[in-house]
Amino acid sequence: MSHFSFAISNEEAHDRPMTHTATPPTPDTLACSLAEFTRGLSGARSILTIQAYRSDVALFFTWLRETDATVTDVHHIYRCHIEDYLGALADKGQTSTTRARKLIALQVFFASLVENGMLPESPAKKIKRPKREQKSKHVLRPDEYNHLLAEAAGNPRDYCVFQLFLQTGIRVSELIALTLSDIELEQKTITIHGKGSKERTIPLEKKSFQALQLYLKHRPAGVDQQVFLNYKGEGLSIRGVRKLVDKYLKRAGITKSISCHGLRRTCLTNKAARNMNAFAIQKLAGHARMETTKIYVQLGTEDLRPLMEQTSL
Repeated sequence: MSHFSFAISNEEAHDRPMTHTATPPTPDTLACSLAEFTRGLSGARSILTIQAYRSDVALFFTWLRETDATVTDVHHIYRCHIEDYLGALADKGQTSTTRARKLIALQVFFASLVENGMLPESPAKKIKRPKREQKSKHVLRPDEYNHLLAEAAGNPRDYCVFQLFLQTGIRVSELIALTLSDIELEQKTITIHGKGSKERTIPLEKKSFQALQLYLKHRPAGVDQQVFLNYKGEGLSIRGVRKLVDKYLKRAGITKSISCHGLRRTCLTNKAARNMNAFAIQKLAGHARMETTKIYVQLGTEDLRPLMEQTSL
């Protein structure tokens, strides 16, 4: 029987003619409470929201019937029932997002019972929503990013793009915003225009500096001041850089899910692995807060230039 039908079937049962039995059937108080709940939502919520809440609460009731025969009334439902239900959903492979949605439906349901005076307190009130699963964050191994660089070596622009990603951890938005005036060849630095209109200066280590020098010699002359241009002589877009990255990943035979941000992550992860401290990584990455850096190494105030050379990929 579907989760939608058990409540309806009880309502239909009341419309059937009475049969000659010794005792009348016991009313399904769980189904009645669900029907009352959905009626109370009418007008206050969208039809789709009401259907979703009704479905989620009904599924919970179905699970209760199958696991605890003693629960015949909402007064018999305790916090442990809800926590066990969420655990059972997790065991079935349902995501934290799905489980959180179902918990919200139950919290709304029990809150309405409290509001209507049917329960003194909601058993779902203090249950925390499931934490979102951390998606695996891929980074490239040394052999992989070296293969990637080898594939791009024949194109000065593309090779320079990858060197900047891998050596400086630059964001793709920062890469395309880079202008000729942001480059100081004598100082071997680039000025990055980061989030929140904040600027930071990054010293270039040998590989990225040489790649930038080579590209600038081949860069077509034009009115556009962006450093990286497309074949039309216009500034590269974020979409253009993403297509470029995907093209070379395919050429290098790398099947990992690596985005432009994955190249930035590869840089920062390798810097940390090679003992660049968290303070230096925060400055390099342009993180506003140390918490964002998420790398727990000893803080220090060393100059970035020697660290950039020592941790060159």
